[in-house]
Amino acid sequence: MPDAPDIPDPRFLAGVDLFNRGEFFDAHEVWEDLWHECGSADRRFYQSLIQAAVAAYHYSRGNATGASRLYHSGRRYMEPFRPAYLGLVIDAFWDAMAAHLAGASAPTIVLEVV
Repeated sequence: MPDAPDIPDPRFLAGVDLFNRGEFFDAHEVWEDLWHECGSADRRFYQSLIQAAVAAYHYSRGNATGASRLYHSGRRYMEPFRPAYLGLVIDAFWDAMAAHLAGASAPTIVLEVV
């Protein structure tokens, strides 16, 4: 697993805020900008977040198949960052995403100091 920086990029936190407000497409845009500029060690982490945001966006627009596909690939991409990275508790996040895609609740990103 890559070493986590002490201070997350402000764009990561801005994407978290947008995601938690249900602005999934906008979160994806912010994280995509970060993904283009990040080091190779973090690329899969941000790609995974992008896929989660797009999965939630597809789900909100009735595209359950696309949402499911992105959910599964995003979860796989984030495996090396378990159990937590940049304060994101990986399994809890993906469990929230699974519940959201099952229609149970809106997903949120909870950042914790671990």
